[in-house]
Amino acid sequence: MALIDLLDVSKKFEAQTILCNVEFHLDEGERVALIGKNGSGKSTLMKIIDKTIEPDSGEVITKNGIKIKRLLQTPKFKENLTVREAIENELTEFKEAYKKYLRLTEEFANNPENKSIQSEMDKISKFLDFHNAWNLDDRIERIMQEFDLKKYENKDISLLSGGEQRRVALASLLLQKPDVLLLDEPTNHLDVYMTEFLEEMLLKEKYTFIVVSHDRYFIDRIATRVVELENCKLRSFKGGYADYIRQKEELLKAKEKEFENELRLLKREEEWLRRGVKARLKRNEGRKKRVLELRDKVKQDKSEIRQIEMQLKRELLSKEEEKINRKKVMFEIEHLTKSIGNKLLIKDFTTRILQKDKIAIVGKNGSGKSTLLKILIGEEKPDSGIIKIGENVKIGYLDQRKSMLSDDKDLIETFCPQGGDHVNVRGRNIHVYGYLREFLFPPEYLTKKIGVLSGGEKTRVALALLFTKDYDVLILDEPTNDLDIPTINILEEYLMDFEGSVIFVSHDRYFVDKIAKKMFIFKGEGVVEESHIPYTEYLEIEKELKLIENVKCKMENEKKEKPKQRKQKKLSYKEQRELDELPKLIEELEITIAQIEECLADPECYQEKGLVSLSEELEEIKKIYDNKVERYLELEEKREILETDS
Repeated sequence: MALIDLLDVSKKFEAQTILCNVEFHLDEGERVALIGKNGSGKSTLMKIIDKTIEPDSGEVITKNGIKIKRLLQTPKFKENLTVREAIENELTEFKEAYKKYLRLTEEFANNPENKSIQSEMDKISKFLDFHNAWNLDDRIERIMQEFDLKKYENKDISLLSGGEQRRVALASLLLQKPDVLLLDEPTNHLDVYMTEFLEEMLLKEKYTFIVVSHDRYFIDRIATRVVELENCKLRSFKGGYADYIRQKEELLKAKEKEFENELRLLKREEEWLRRGVKARLKRNEGRKKRVLELRDKVKQDKSEIRQIEMQLKRELLSKEEEKINRKKVMFEIEHLTKSIGNKLLIKDFTTRILQKDKIAIVGKNGSGKSTLLKILIGEEKPDSGIIKIGENVKIGYLDQRKSMLSDDKDLIETFCPQGGDHVNVRGRNIHVYGYLREFLFPPEYLTKKIGVLSGGEKTRVALALLFTKDYDVLILDEPTNDLDIPTINILEEYLMDFEGSVIFVSHDRYFVDKIAKKMFIFKGEGVVEESHIPYTEYLEIEKELKLIENVKCKMENEKKEKPKQRKQKKLSYKEQRELDELPKLIEELEITIAQIEECLADPECYQEKGLVSLSEELEEIKKIYDNKVERYLELEEKREILETDS
């Protein structure tokens, strides 16, 4: 069933066209991942869907009565609320519905023939079922624990960081479960464990949503459809991210074949033009016009094919095997220990970081990952231990604030502070515009001030700037935050080709799997573990170990309880009485079931008593019968065990 339809929708901002006559449909139960370059119009499309902004033309049709909620980049809350109050404030509708249901239940118990009460109860029951709002207090507790908000529950929400406020807003939206959820980069500010919880919740509770995300594993797991926004048009691909890449390859093959056919046709038509046929004659003007249009189309298709080829090349790029055995030592770390306040972050950590090492630093939020980066660059001092930096090692650092950039400078001044318009990148001396085009910046951005750029654009500038410097080590703190997938692909290509060491903090599992050859895993309480297996493989092993540990604990608890059970020589008085009475009750139920079934076989009987009423009665009695039989067998088995043990 269609919940949202966009018909022939267009949108333009000043000179930039965002959407060109697009069609989009969202059915109930669909999970759509919306991808595309930063600035391509993904957030605009979401705002058109929730009617925050109006399209210039076209229709936006939403099913009557549906609720659409969007996760804002900067959430807004009422003043003077604690974290728990901010969440509960959005759930009053469900709490009131639950209270009303309880009140109606009491009324119905006193007046079971009242059809209007029953109808109202059914309506509220369906509402609470859809929004999973029967046990809200338990769900609030769980989501606060999983999103690491429990410790802030009584804190004024205005005192939280931007990332923490986003987690509160996301928790609130998930608990509301609107008919359609619009999620703009929901995994930003979530660690990998929070992201996995989000994935499980979205799938288990069957949300309908559109999500913008650069987390490719997240898209692959949750999406039923990927919609790409490119050149103001939408293109739909069935399945998750891996399916999108496969279908994109198929599209490339089809485009190449179409291009070859167009090229052959163009050659024939251009030959006709060259032969000197009088193109000025009216009857030939149309053919000449078609030749010129075909030329333009061939150019456009060639450009599109090159774009797709580059995207796939970057996505599927794999690093060559290391050829150099002797590598320069970048850092030597011995018995490093660091605490902040009473929290132990790193305890007795020893390692060496060599040239060409690609190291991901992973773990929960607040476990000390960024602190290790700051120790490496000398911004923080360890409590104890030694850090030796290799001779003449030059370090490039990207922090989350992008402090290497000056807001009052434009891009030309940033990349060419000594004047000129060329930069040196990996031994190539190229024009700054040609280089920035690789990072998806159009020419008009060259004279823009850094201060007016978005968060994602600033990250792109900072990353591009790093690769113009002569560094031996790149240290990156959450480099993929605020980036789109095409830019992440470009970053991955540069990092894999980088001749020095790369040390980075990231929660992006796909990015870590693709770039890192080693991980420093922050496990809490100061433990930092080294691992050489892929991150996703490590997470799977971690899950299995937790499962085994839970089973062990359960078995140990059962062992502790067994001696207590053996002390019991026989069934309790209440259990024995129940066991004695059950056979008679079961026999009576069997007789009743047989009578109803006999009546259902007789048209005269079931017409008198009502076919529907009899069927419902039979179903209810069969349920009671099954429960009584199960209870009888359970008590009989317990009696036998007790007699054997004694």
